[in-house]
Amino acid sequence: MHTNCPNCNLRYEKEPGNFYGAMYVSYAFSTGLFLVTAFVLYHFFNDPPIEVYLITILTVAVLMFPINFRFSRIVFLYLIWKTN
Repeated sequence: MHTNCPNCNLRYEKEPGNFYGAMYVSYAFSTGLFLVTAFVLYHFFNDPPIEVYLITILTVAVLMFPINFRFSRIVFLYLIWKTN
């Protein structure tokens, strides 16, 4: 991420609530990811045992963490951005 805006040279600074807001967005994305993974397992693999659910959801969550981390911060910035 740039420290200054390439167009106007504005210095980017973090707001106090930025991390909390991005955490809520990340939680929503993770919950959606868990539900989609459970839905796919239930419907396409004929309701496997609970261990398969836990291992698969944990694996998907760990693999998707870097994407979820960055995407939740970007989405939160778009949610709080106010145009004049």
